[in-house]
Amino acid sequence: TAVLYLIRNEERFDDLTYRLIAFAFPFLTLVVITGAVWAEQAWGTYWSWDPKETWSLITWLIYLAYLHTRLVLGWKGRVSAWFAVLGFLAVIFTYLGVSFLLSGLHSYT
Repeated sequence: TAVLYLIRNEERFDDLTYRLIAFAFPFLTLVVITGAVWAEQAWGTYWSWDPKETWSLITWLIYLAYLHTRLVLGWKGRVSAWFAVLGFLAVIFTYLGVSFLLSGLHSYT
């Protein structure tokens, strides 16, 4: 019932989405940075353009664009929601798609 309430009230759902992304974005940034530091220790380079690294950057840029358009341009509602959906799909692809569909240091193929 809580989900139905949020869906009926688009403005609250939009605000909740923004708050969650704004909360999580610094952690995503920290994960990308610490991953680069770990890669330097393990492989001798911070960034090697491996598909997992590249898609992590793409995901980070999508969420950065979401926050930028929300805060600077004032985008809200459906357009902003599509950025959030695109970011979520990028997360899923980075986690599963890259691991099973693309070859690289982080894949199972």
